[in-house]
Amino acid sequence: QVQVVESGGGLVQAGGSLRLSCEVSASGMVLSINSMGWYRQAPGKQRDLIATIISRGGTNYADSVKGRFTISRDNGKNAVYLQMNSLKPEDTAFYYCNVRLWDVRGGLDDYWGQGTQVTVSS
Repeated sequence: QVQVVESGGGLVQAGGSLRLSCEVSASGMVLSINSMGWYRQAPGKQRDLIATIISRGGTNYADSVKGRFTISRDNGKNAVYLQMNSLKPEDTAFYYCNVRLWDVRGGLDDYWGQGTQVTVSS
């Protein structure tokens, strides 16, 4: 069973920084990770992609966070991080970690963490 666990959310003032962490683990199986990423969902809104990073290190960011957020990963720990700087009140949302794994059939399966709340006060 695959487990995805996030940590690092909290309350911060506008202009401040937070760092989110996410680790994926599985018992009885070898993880073959295609990509890892972060999404966020504000109340009453859809879940949006924030940033992704593939196994070779290529990254992709939503326009709203470019230049402020940085995604990174530690392949040895099966972990992904999101450094968030210059936070704005509109960054307030529940942040979810996504892990996309290759399965034995050559397909891709998505796994999600439970989410962590980020609140930015003005």
